[in-house]
Amino acid sequence: MGRIPTRGGPSSSSHPHRLSSSPNPSPNPEPPSETASTSVTDTVNGSHEFKIGGYSLSKGMGPGKYVSSDVFSVGGRDWAVYFYPDGKAAEDGAAYVSLFVALAGEGTDVRALFELTLVDQSGRGRHKVHSHFARALADGPYTLKYRGSMWGYKRFFKRTALEASDYLKDDCLSIKCTVGVVRSHTEGPKICAIPVPPSNIAQHFGQLLESGKGADVSFEVDGEIFAGHKLVLAARSPVFRAQLFGPMKDRNVQCIKVEDMQPAVFKALLHFMYWDCLPEMEELTGVACTLMAQHLLAAADRYAVDRLRLLCEVKLCEAVAINTVATTLALAEQHHCFQLKSVCLKFVALPENLKAVMQTEGFEHLKISCPTILTELLNYVARIGEHSAISYSHATFDGSDANGRRVKARLI
Repeated sequence: MGRIPTRGGPSSSSHPHRLSSSPNPSPNPEPPSETASTSVTDTVNGSHEFKIGGYSLSKGMGPGKYVSSDVFSVGGRDWAVYFYPDGKAAEDGAAYVSLFVALAGEGTDVRALFELTLVDQSGRGRHKVHSHFARALADGPYTLKYRGSMWGYKRFFKRTALEASDYLKDDCLSIKCTVGVVRSHTEGPKICAIPVPPSNIAQHFGQLLESGKGADVSFEVDGEIFAGHKLVLAARSPVFRAQLFGPMKDRNVQCIKVEDMQPAVFKALLHFMYWDCLPEMEELTGVACTLMAQHLLAAADRYAVDRLRLLCEVKLCEAVAINTVATTLALAEQHHCFQLKSVCLKFVALPENLKAVMQTEGFEHLKISCPTILTELLNYVARIGEHSAISYSHATFDGSDANGRRVKARLI
């Protein structure tokens, strides 16, 4: 990995026979109470963008064959978008493309609203939109009966018109699917309406770090000194706890020298310890940002700060690139980041990436530092074709209506 660019009162008692002062007390009835409640029905909305690259290569699959989006979640349900390049119905003779959204997870009688948008890629905003939102529905929301139920259009767009339009650009289509899952709940009378602000404990600890007040330990990192608070650091990291208070604690506990770490990385580690979030790194972009995430992941693993380690793992998964993936893969192997390792292997194994990655300096480092990873990489390359298959390749469909709307289908 490279170097980061810097920048009461007393109680009383009474005898039972003294509780009443008269033998026949007159009752004092309470006034009748009035209560109210409200049933609220609304939608939980979410959107998913589905890009279809290599559209022309998908033609010829045959009617009923499709490409699908990744599964996405809205309203506690899983969904997927299905695009049929040659149409869903054989009787249309591949004259139309078909587009559907399906309930991809378990569920029964799921009521929802949908919006399918074919994005105009000319920038003029002339999108092709089919939407249930912001308009009255004669029969209310649509009900999807079971996993695999679908809603959409068999004749979504005539294929010849689509291919001559601005919806197709660089052999790529962009589809946006919005789902609104209907939910109902009953609201009773509120006992109080006192607003409670969110927790700000991290802000208080962060300000403590910035002020330096009460600091009782310092760290020397490559010539730079950082002040800290023993109790805070011990509470956040078992490694710091052992180092500061354990039976084998450092002799010079007032100033601890940190080896093999850059000052910028240790500063970011301290920031997380106090603020419980990653530091702002807008000034770092591209490779520099990836390098910081790599170094910070190693630091988080070194001090057993598991949440920081996972946050760095997520950032590195999102930033996989030709010139950094080999060093990230080596890091994932050394620090047992299995999900990050899997993402890197899949990326490197792609035919369009493999040759370019093998020509990087990071790949030479990978071969030396983690030679066993090459065997796993070869296995990924060998079965790359299998991984390109879509998740529901064995789906069967059990009927649709005449115009292709509200098709019900079951995924096996």
